[in-house]
Amino acid sequence: MKPLCARSLAATISYQVIEKNQSLSTQLDQQLIRCPAKDRPLVQELCYGVIRLLPRLDYWTRQLMDKPLKGKYRCAHFLILVGLYQLFYTRIPPHAAVSETVQASRELKLSNFSKLINGVLRSAVRKRDELMDAISNIPSLQFCHPKWLSQAIESAYPDHWQAILSANNERAPMWLRVNQRHQSTTDYLARLNDEQLKAYPSSLAVDALRLEQPVNVHKLPGFEQGDVSVQDGAAQMAARLLDPQPGEKILDACAAPGGKTGHLLEIAEHLDVMAIDVDQQRLSRVQENLTRLQLKANLKVADATEPQHWSNGPYDRILLDAPCSATGVIRRHPDIKWLRRHDDIATLAKLQRSILNALWQELKPGGTLLYATCSILPDENRSQIANFLAQQQDAELIAINDMDTQEQPGWQILPGEQHMDGFYYARLYKRC
Repeated sequence: MKPLCARSLAATISYQVIEKNQSLSTQLDQQLIRCPAKDRPLVQELCYGVIRLLPRLDYWTRQLMDKPLKGKYRCAHFLILVGLYQLFYTRIPPHAAVSETVQASRELKLSNFSKLINGVLRSAVRKRDELMDAISNIPSLQFCHPKWLSQAIESAYPDHWQAILSANNERAPMWLRVNQRHQSTTDYLARLNDEQLKAYPSSLAVDALRLEQPVNVHKLPGFEQGDVSVQDGAAQMAARLLDPQPGEKILDACAAPGGKTGHLLEIAEHLDVMAIDVDQQRLSRVQENLTRLQLKANLKVADATEPQHWSNGPYDRILLDAPCSATGVIRRHPDIKWLRRHDDIATLAKLQRSILNALWQELKPGGTLLYATCSILPDENRSQIANFLAQQQDAELIAINDMDTQEQPGWQILPGEQHMDGFYYARLYKRC
């Protein structure tokens, strides 16, 4: 691949995500090798920013141009968006943002648009206050979500929807999970302090520490030795809520990338864990995580809806981290806003229901199943579990907190709550 500067690469990746429906994470993994290591943080900042605030940047572009760029010229449009993001949301000096973005147009063989890009960005500098004022009374440009998703969240959370949408547009903090086999959370916090890395414990997740500023994982003391892992505080609740006991037989369904698998093995000894995922490439990431942690599980590529083909159950406990819309982790994956469609929710809910019904048959009487998603939509969460409890006579809800009731089952964590991602948990007991 031809090497590219930060602005060229950011425009290319953003174009691929929005116009070609490609995953931002996948594009970054594949494309970042095309620029020097020192420029990669800037590429990520520009990509995340453009995709996070896409409607706002698009609106400003329409105000600054006579007509939009279409077809094969759309990459030039995304280069303008990259330029606008720099001007409005970074500390890059305006003259540098403009000149570097114009230079990027030549690198992308868009020299015919260099003059246009230069003019649009210079006009944006002059009209900055006017452009900012123009969006102040337009909710869709304040919150930068597709209409269907905004409406779904407002309907589900009429008192909190604006806070949720705002939280989705914030930068996510970096959370750590301390391996209790190696040291206590308090001891690891002291190690971070010794390295001048400020962090805060969580009042909910006993293994968790939240860094004040994100860092490269290789700067974390003992990372290569498995002393610590990167995992959001809300995601860390899964293993603790499942509460595995030494020697038990555990199924971790839809396990990739393996954070929860590793956590289960860290907190209980001599577990017999089977971790499955439908995707071989994703399952390989589970093995990478376990290798670093020096832990072992039985990994299998498998369809969770068809346990008759792979299961060696019954299991004492099952963790079902169900496929979902991922609407609780938009701040980490802003492309979710534009890649998801309204019709996806019903399709995902149907798949979740199929997996839940299938795996329930693999749970021992007296066993526990923890249903988890990184969604905030009721159709995938509370409605799903309420319907399951109504239909499954041997299923009983084990309340997680006072808000977890038969009428409103489970625990919904909203994005930004105690600095965590949006997650849902429901704990189910199988009557003997």
